[in-house]
Amino acid sequence: MKRRSFIKKSSVSGLALALAPSLMVAKDRELEYSVLELMGKEDIQLYGEGINLRKEAHDAFLAMKKAAYSDGIDLKIVSSYRSFDRQELIWERKYIKYTEDKGMDPLTAIEKIIEYSTIPGTSRHHWGTDIDIIDGYRKTNGDVLVPEKFEAGGPFEDFKKWMDGNANKFDFHIVYTKDPKRRGFKYEPWHYSYAPISVPMLTAYRRLNIVQLLREEEFYGSEHFTTGFIKNYLRNNILDINTALL
Repeated sequence: MKRRSFIKKSSVSGLALALAPSLMVAKDRELEYSVLELMGKEDIQLYGEGINLRKEAHDAFLAMKKAAYSDGIDLKIVSSYRSFDRQELIWERKYIKYTEDKGMDPLTAIEKIIEYSTIPGTSRHHWGTDIDIIDGYRKTNGDVLVPEKFEAGGPFEDFKKWMDGNANKFDFHIVYTKDPKRRGFKYEPWHYSYAPISVPMLTAYRRLNIVQLLREEEFYGSEHFTTGFIKNYLRNNILDINTALL
């Protein structure tokens, strides 16, 4: 499958980032990210075996893990950095499952996929700032990333309570909250983002012409992406998130 290269740059150089002091982001911090980097198509330097985050996010995670460990919680990363190609494999596997195995029409299949999975090139996991985490001490069968397992009586109940009370101290924020008014991806009590980097990266990402970029891609189902669909997806799935990450 042919891949196209992009050489445009998206820059927030000189942008005064009006963020809370707790995010520890300098007011005049300058950040520049290529289109390839923002879409998960560029190799970036990642740190930590089994962690795979940018250096600053990696260090913050280790500090949070140490604090949780002292309280009897073992923060275990299920997923962190994910390249475009990796996200494409996830997307296409689900697309084939829903269209061929389940017999869904393409549009219904796409709507089913985007309940929890992102379109390749739009995932926050491309940035090296986001993690899906659980409590490694708790044993459970089947898929661990199920919301009910983080509720009262579930194996990750204590993990959820600890993260609610402590994650923000380390600048990690839940992305897809339980707010009933929120649209887009469903509630994910396991997905956290390191705000000091992901906030300016989202700012840079929003400057891209995502409609055009996605129209240039070729993967299963992408031929059904209309301009209206992409715009709604960006508004609901990419931007309707925890306001601390905007």
